[in-house]
Amino acid sequence: MPKRGKKQLTQKQRLHAIGQVAKMAYKTAPLAVFIQLFSSLLNAALPIVTTYFAALTTTALAEAFMGQEGASDRVIHYVVITAVLGVITAAWSTIESYITQLLQYRIESAVTDKMYEHFLQLDFWHYDEKETVDTYDKAQQFAKFFPYLFNRFADILTQAITLVASLVALIFVSWWLGIILLAAVVPGLIIQVRLSRLQMKHWNENIETRRSISIIEWNLLQPQNMAELRLYSMARYLLDLRTNLRDSDQKERIQFERQFILKRLGAKALEAGAEVTALIWTVVQIANQALPVGQFIFVQQIVSRALSAATSLTSTINSIDEDLTNLAEYQKFVEMPEAELGKSHPGKFKKNLAVDRVSFHYPKSDALVLNDVSLSIEQGSHVAIVGENGAGKSTLVKLLTGLYRPTSGDVLIDDVSLQKYGVAAWHNQLAVLRQDYLVFGFASAKNNVYYGDVSKPFDKKRFETALDAAEAREFLEKLPHGVDNYVHTWMEDEDGQQGVDLSGGQWQRLALARNFYRNSPVIILDEPTSAIDALAESRIFKYLFAQKEKTVITISHRLSTVRKADMIFMMENGKLVEQGTYKELVANKGPFYHMFESQF
Repeated sequence: MPKRGKKQLTQKQRLHAIGQVAKMAYKTAPLAVFIQLFSSLLNAALPIVTTYFAALTTTALAEAFMGQEGASDRVIHYVVITAVLGVITAAWSTIESYITQLLQYRIESAVTDKMYEHFLQLDFWHYDEKETVDTYDKAQQFAKFFPYLFNRFADILTQAITLVASLVALIFVSWWLGIILLAAVVPGLIIQVRLSRLQMKHWNENIETRRSISIIEWNLLQPQNMAELRLYSMARYLLDLRTNLRDSDQKERIQFERQFILKRLGAKALEAGAEVTALIWTVVQIANQALPVGQFIFVQQIVSRALSAATSLTSTINSIDEDLTNLAEYQKFVEMPEAELGKSHPGKFKKNLAVDRVSFHYPKSDALVLNDVSLSIEQGSHVAIVGENGAGKSTLVKLLTGLYRPTSGDVLIDDVSLQKYGVAAWHNQLAVLRQDYLVFGFASAKNNVYYGDVSKPFDKKRFETALDAAEAREFLEKLPHGVDNYVHTWMEDEDGQQGVDLSGGQWQRLALARNFYRNSPVIILDEPTSAIDALAESRIFKYLFAQKEKTVITISHRLSTVRKADMIFMMENGKLVEQGTYKELVANKGPFYHMFESQF
């Protein structure tokens, strides 16, 4: 499997990224930042303060045992304080859990909502561009883990405060204890940083391997894939391939751990030695009555907390490198300009839709998909656009609908440029059924039709008309719950009735019904009946072409559909090579005639 590396962050870049995330968090939820700051301080301070009073309690106990006056009262006093601190710690832990979840929800909602809204407002060409999709995937990954990052930063702050506070506390006992602890911590930090760097480098270089594993696992667990996997004897092959990819990925990572075993053992031995040295020194000082008895517990707990905080701090910082790297992709994504859909609402389409000397090539490509195309579609006419695959038919539809802008030339609605007319206003007048129509598997059959026009409340009369026009009523009424039945086998209603799996032709009729329910003045159909039998298709188009007030634009390879059109536009290699009525084009015996000759 080829490896693709990702640039490693420098320390400066890492700190800058952390600052940017903190800034984003503050803008998104300023209260969350203050609460997390307070929480980090409290989480770092409470254990140290509790340890301090536990040490005082131990000293007072020893003094009480020796009969020192007032020692028993101090013991009770310190025990009460320690108990109160324990209650505060437990109570804050419960409150913090609730606050963390609440703030995490708010931050995640704000960031992901912004992502989705921005994604839906991009220029349409972005959706066909791999770079945009890759950037969006990485930005989405960052957005998904943003609340997690926010909490991890709080952990980093807590660990850093704990480490510094522990060093300061030890210095108050003896300055050279602080030096010993610092000397013991540094080698372990360096080793952990090096190991984490290697692991992160390995992680970044094997992204494609893990992506392949995820795709294989997804394919293996899809019920609809089982027939082909078994018929082609692919199940075992894919399972073995997944195992090999996983093993190669994990074994290399484990090898890094093996390489650092001795170094990590050495670092741990140094830390243990420092801890033992500190404790021996403390014992000697206590024996010489230079320190109170309770200082043993205090020093032991503080050293242990400092060492633990240092290790956790390094691991946490290095574990978020990939998410910090994706921050740049997130920022790049949110800075992409949104589409200018226009705000003009000139009213209903009245006269004609024209393409004026339009040429077009897709972004980052110089190959013309459309070359100097001009045509006019009168309001209320029924036209067909035909041509071999790759002739430019679907691209022409994308321009007619305003999803793309022409590279040169213009699309005119009632002699007004589509961009001035307002793309959003134009979309309100269109009912478009593409080859890759949407399947709303989470919804009922009725809602799959109603989603054709959600701008108004559900209209039963329009719904019934749409079902009849698409010839969808018969199979829908046979469902256990009729039109209220779910149309995906993974869905289940309140009565425990499982959804059904529709055939390709049934889904296409449902999509057609959604298109008809929209009841728009302009209907555009791109191979709308490829999965429907010829007789049913003939009846559907008979209904369509009977609506003289509607403009119908159809892309089809079926002669039975094409011959009913008022005007036919024949495309070839991105050019309009013929246009006319069915009889005229047959009589010409040109490109149209030769394309459909076998169907005559």
